Amino acid sequence: MSAVRTGTGRGGEPGAETGIARRRFVGTVAAGLAATAGAAVVTVGDAAPAQARHRPGRPLFLGTYTSVPGGGTGIGLGRYDTGTGRITATGVVRGVPDPSYLALAPDGRTLYAVDERQRGGVTAIALRPGRAPRVLGGRPTGGAGPCHLSVHPGGRWLLSANYLSGSVAVHPIDPDSGALGTRTDLVAHTAPPPGPGQDGPHAHQIATSPDGRHVLAVDLGNDTVYTYRLDTSAGKLTQVSYAALRPGAGPRHLTFHPSGVFAYLANEVDNTVVVCGYDPRSGRLTPGAPQSTGTGAGTSYPAQILVTGDGRFAYLANRGDNSLTRYAVAAGGARLRLLDTVPVGGDFPRQLAFSPDGRLLFAANQKSASVTVFSVDARTGALRRAGAPFTTPMPVCVLPL
Repeated sequence: MSAVRTGTGRGGEPGAETGIARRRFVGTVAAGLAATAGAAVVTVGDAAPAQARHRPGRPLFLGTYTSVPGGGTGIGLGRYDTGTGRITATGVVRGVPDPSYLALAPDGRTLYAVDERQRGGVTAIALRPGRAPRVLGGRPTGGAGPCHLSVHPGGRWLLSANYLSGSVAVHPIDPDSGALGTRTDLVAHTAPPPGPGQDGPHAHQIATSPDGRHVLAVDLGNDTVYTYRLDTSAGKLTQVSYAALRPGAGPRHLTFHPSGVFAYLANEVDNTVVVCGYDPRSGRLTPGAPQSTGTGAGTSYPAQILVTGDGRFAYLANRGDNSLTRYAVAAGGARLRLLDTVPVGGDFPRQLAFSPDGRLLFAANQKSASVTVFSVDARTGALRRAGAPFTTPMPVCVLPL
């Protein structure tokens, strides 16, 4: 059995760090702080809500760490010009601890953040047009160091991945307010055994397949991608299959091709990408052979891979090499062909995001405290830097709306 349900109790205590330079967990500084239900105080600085309302462009949110030197004070607020990509800061949502990853509800009314701490949590923030965002409160994830979350397409369930504990959690979402309820499930990854150099399972991502039938959890420590079926009435996960990567691959992030029958997996530890076949009916993922990231000699840790809405190009963020790899997607999604690598213009690109129209690509550069923006050529997939990098405290996630 590869996963164990642990109910709604506390998750297991994390082990020692893996020794890989790709990550620095910050929760131990505030191990006594847990996410709790109820409203929290929000202050917005740098721009009053009324001023922000009249600014041009579209909204953008920034995740960061709040408990380390050089980190932020909460979730960064900004706006970006859809033509030039220029970002302007408009404020900060305070009262959310270490919000290192962000996700938006399908209806666009609520933002969710992980609280990446020893006693991990997830927080809901109401987005109110013309007014400052309001923190609705948080809930514990039952594990340590949650680093990723996503909202099920139906909008009723929040899914989160506890990196240090190697577990995944489910929380109900109130359909009216967007607030989070008491956790309905917590599943620990117990098998296969950890890969070379790993101290245990490390759940790094949890996402729903394009057709909504299955939930996939990527575990770096176990070199495994688990497939679950979510009971949308009870909020319970049932494992239906798992895909084992080669030992030491360290899978981190998976994204689907628009066809829904192929997915691309970034392997952090062995610096490769893998094209996977996907069967929507069974939820089974079939990994192919590892491919080059184009970063050459030296240490580099792939972070996130994205594919364009038309399915023609894919982009990979390379930490260490500080570059973005561009791939052409061939054979209907079955193959990736490496085209080139482009300097990201910052240090340690932790996460990537497209603007909704796909014309801009944003890179959150954790160590250089900057976000770089690129224009995406729709015909060739080529990237062109869109102005100077935007400076912001330790960005680890950027979410343009």
